[in-house]
Amino acid sequence: MHLQPVILSGGSGTRLWPLSREAYPKQFLPLTGGHTLLQDTVLRLDGLVAEHPRLGLLPRDPIVVCNEAHRFLVAEQLRQLGRAPAVILLEPFGRNTAPALTLAALSAVAADDDDPVLLVAPADHAIADGEAFRQAVADGAVLAQQGAVITFGIVPAKPETGYGYIQQGEALAHAELNGAAYRLHAFVEKPDRATAERYLASGEYLWNSGIFMLRASVWLTLIRRFRPEIAEVCEAAIKTGRGDGEFRRLDAGRFKDCPSDSIDYAVMERLSQAEAAPEHPAIVLPLAAGWSDVGAWSALWEVREQDGDGNVLDGDAFVHESHDNLLIAQSRLLAAVGVDNLIVVETPDAVLVAHRERAQEVKAVTAFLSESRRNEHRHHQRVHRPWGAFESITMGGRYQVKRLTVKPGEALSKQMHHHRAEHWVVVSGTAKVTNDDKTFLLTENQSTYIPIGTTHRLENPGSIPLEIIEVQSGSYLGEDDIVRFDDLYDRGGDSGC
Repeated sequence: MHLQPVILSGGSGTRLWPLSREAYPKQFLPLTGGHTLLQDTVLRLDGLVAEHPRLGLLPRDPIVVCNEAHRFLVAEQLRQLGRAPAVILLEPFGRNTAPALTLAALSAVAADDDDPVLLVAPADHAIADGEAFRQAVADGAVLAQQGAVITFGIVPAKPETGYGYIQQGEALAHAELNGAAYRLHAFVEKPDRATAERYLASGEYLWNSGIFMLRASVWLTLIRRFRPEIAEVCEAAIKTGRGDGEFRRLDAGRFKDCPSDSIDYAVMERLSQAEAAPEHPAIVLPLAAGWSDVGAWSALWEVREQDGDGNVLDGDAFVHESHDNLLIAQSRLLAAVGVDNLIVVETPDAVLVAHRERAQEVKAVTAFLSESRRNEHRHHQRVHRPWGAFESITMGGRYQVKRLTVKPGEALSKQMHHHRAEHWVVVSGTAKVTNDDKTFLLTENQSTYIPIGTTHRLENPGSIPLEIIEVQSGSYLGEDDIVRFDDLYDRGGDSGC
């Protein structure tokens, strides 16, 4: 049985601001351990074959669906694991999970004319008990192979108002399953506190995890039946798209017309009505595996290790007579004295202070930043690029100083600026510089000058990272002052070097 992981890597980077940003949302952060949430999602299936040999499962490399702007982050984080994707599908516009799954199913079927079981999971969730998760996946694979559509419901630990719920129907008996299985009775929206307490007391309701299993052909049959307009647009967009190495680019002109809808609304709610598609029953499997969607700072506080006073400390942080706080320090000492139930997150360019019970309101900050046309909701001070990263050290009216790190073997685009000149000083490594018709090498403590209007390129031909201090001067220093003539990464209209 071929098992095709499908990882949905969307996200706007707002709920865990300032640690996550629009250009670097939470799935790319190591929030719960040494790996990022995306990497943990990839690694979570390791051990499945050994633990359940009787099923004959053959896991494939993952299909990842992500925003086009995040493509190099996804590729780099998989490379760090030594894993190759089956394909990284690039969405030019976010259209929710139903179109994303449709694209993945089309790609899975086209790969080798097979019909694998899809395991569909968000990239930004945390699961503490990997073995329990894999046990549930093994049960789901048995049912999905027989044509069922599986959703995983999280056994609730408290009356949570921030999650949607799944109501269980009748219990199902199946000789090949190790755990319980139920008919899916209904999806329920986020409840108020009293309703959530009633759900918990009844024992009939589970949190909606957003994790699904079903055969690729089953999803395509159902999306064509219930939302044919989504199926039609996705089929056209992927057919007329193009391959780009490990990436698959969609036809943006066609995909922009795709309706936005979730897997729940587009298909699952309709399947909860037995007469909708009796040949593909909707089944819920309870999952008790220490799951969290890490959807707010309060959720991160819950899943991280706490000291004896309930404090979570990350980085250079100190507390005195303080309780139940989450303190994250990235660039300086963070000290808290005599305070309780606070979220304090310090990054090089922003500090958040919030009451733990109002952590969901962080989106008010990102809304303000967006409306004010500021940049702190979009990028960190250190901005990642496919060739490495750059960090703004200081800036004034007509100057800016940056630190550039270029990975071995990588190169910035061949480019030109209309409004700024640049001075480059090599701190470490070797730089290959193209400046108009001249090409030369620079080593540590050497420098060069790039005048306004000069065509230039910076490359790292060495085996260690290249560190450059760049001093920009001119009338306009925005990242969009760039004309590209050649780019190894096919970034088109992306702004920035």
